[in-house]
Amino acid sequence: MALFDWNDKYSVGVRELDSQHKVLVGLLNELYDAMNNGKSNEILGKIINKLVDYTKTHFATEERYMSTHGYPELASQKREHQMFTDKVIAFKNEFDSGKIALTVAITSFLKSWLSDHISGSDKKYGPFFNSKGIS
Repeated sequence: MALFDWNDKYSVGVRELDSQHKVLVGLLNELYDAMNNGKSNEILGKIINKLVDYTKTHFATEERYMSTHGYPELASQKREHQMFTDKVIAFKNEFDSGKIALTVAITSFLKSWLSDHISGSDKKYGPFFNSKGIS
C-alpha cells in the first residue's frame, strides 16, 4: 500500500513539474514500502540518497522557472526548499551514521511536507506559469 497516492488535485498545471512531483511521490512510496518490508539499511540508504538527489534536482528546476519568469514568490519558495533540503540531509546523515532508524514518523513527515508544499506553495505558481505560456 502506498503512503502517498498521487491524484490530479496535486497537479500544478506544468507538465515537467508535475512529472517531477510524481517522481518524488514514487521515491517516497518506494522508501515507505522498503521500510515496511524490512529491507536492509543499505537498500533504504540507497533510496534515501535517490530521494535527496532528486529533491535537489526538482527544486533547482522549479527555481530556474521562477527566476527566468520573474515569479514574485521566488524568495519564499527558496527558503522553503532550503529548510526541507537541510532537514532531509540531516536525517540522511543521522541515518547513515546509525544514529536514527527509518520510522513511520519520518516517512509521515516527508509525506506531509511534500503534500502540503505541493498543495500550498506550488499550486500558487501554476496559474503564473500558465499565464507565461508554460503548461
